[in-house]
Amino acid sequence: MLLDPYYVQQGRSITITADQASTFAKKECQDFNPIHDPESKRFCVPGDLLFSLALKEYGVSESMSFTFTNMVGDSVALNFPESDADNIVITNEQGKSVLEITKSGTTSHDPALIESLIKNYVVFSGQNFPTLLMPLMKQHQVMFNPARPLVMYNSMNFEFDNLSLTNPLHVELAETRLEVETKRANNFLHFDIYDGDTVIGRGIKTMVIAGLKPYEHESITAFSEGYLARRNAF
Repeated sequence: MLLDPYYVQQGRSITITADQASTFAKKECQDFNPIHDPESKRFCVPGDLLFSLALKEYGVSESMSFTFTNMVGDSVALNFPESDADNIVITNEQGKSVLEITKSGTTSHDPALIESLIKNYVVFSGQNFPTLLMPLMKQHQVMFNPARPLVMYNSMNFEFDNLSLTNPLHVELAETRLEVETKRANNFLHFDIYDGDTVIGRGIKTMVIAGLKPYEHESITAFSEGYLARRNAF
């Protein structure tokens, strides 16, 4: 399966190395956020990988929400409890919550549906940093610190009208929005899920941007160009 190279499982415990996490971000998500580089002092496992592993373990329900509660570092053992409950908490080896899941409605464990949703969602999700953020930051005249960018996954939720797909699904951006506070901002990405040409689901991804500073076009443009060069060179 798509996820097999990116984790090691022993019983209910899953471990992800920094190299596995970074390769997933770059190869599957086209996400070159420095926070996912193994050598980063702020390294964390991509939220999209935790989300994907949750779908593999628990299936796709008609309504699901995911809240990322703590960052996951290199080779931290995570407990994915065996459960069909509506509320599931993924914990680290200290017993602290790292991902909280709420689900309702019909659940599908169809591997084709799960893999299709993972593939299409994570590619969509990886567009956010910094491609979709750039015009929003310019509009609000704020930006993250290019020397220490801190853009983190906060939550995601989606709802399907039904899980009876007749075509391979795909995910498309519907709307982006930035809510600016004093030193941080919340970035909302609304998306639609399509079965062929028909919208059969919709959702919202929320990111937190920390360390806001006044917008400087030259420095943020240089950061973006460097980011895209890394992506193109991969």
